[in-house]
Amino acid sequence: MPIWNQLRQSAQSMQGQLNAKKNDLKSGAFRDASMAMCALVAAADGSIDPVERQRVASLIVGNDVLSNFPADDLQRRFNDYLGKLQADFDFGKVSILQEIGKVKKKPTEARAVIQIGIVIGGADGNFDKTEQAIVREACFAVGINPEEFDL
Repeated sequence: MPIWNQLRQSAQSMQGQLNAKKNDLKSGAFRDASMAMCALVAAADGSIDPVERQRVASLIVGNDVLSNFPADDLQRRFNDYLGKLQADFDFGKVSILQEIGKVKKKPTEARAVIQIGIVIGGADGNFDKTEQAIVREACFAVGINPEEFDL
C-alpha cells in the first residue's frame, strides 16, 4: 500500500477515535490545547504559509470534535497562537507547548490533542518530518510516549 494511503487511513482512523470521544472533549483546556496544536503544526517549518493557514482553519471549522466550541472562538484562538509564532517562533513555540501541556493530567484530552495534531499534519497527504517533530515535542509536553503514535 502506498505511504500516502497508509497516512490517509491512519488520519481517518484517528478522526474516528476522536469522534467517539467527542462528549468527553468539552473543556476549555482541551479547546486551547487543540488550537495551540493546530497553530504549531501549521507553522512547523518556522513559517506560516497563507494557503496552509487557510487549509488548517477550514479543517478546524469542519472537525466534528471541535464543533463543541463556537467556530469564531476557535478561529480567534488559532490566530492568536499563530501570532505568537510569527512574532518570535522559538519563544512562541515554548509558550504554546506549555499551553498544550495543560491537558497532561487528563489522558483522554492529551491523546486527543496529539491525534488532532496528526490529523491536521496529515490532512494534505504529507505528514512531513517537521510536522512529525512538532507533534513528537507535544507528546513530551503531555507526558505521552511518541512511539504510541509511531512518532
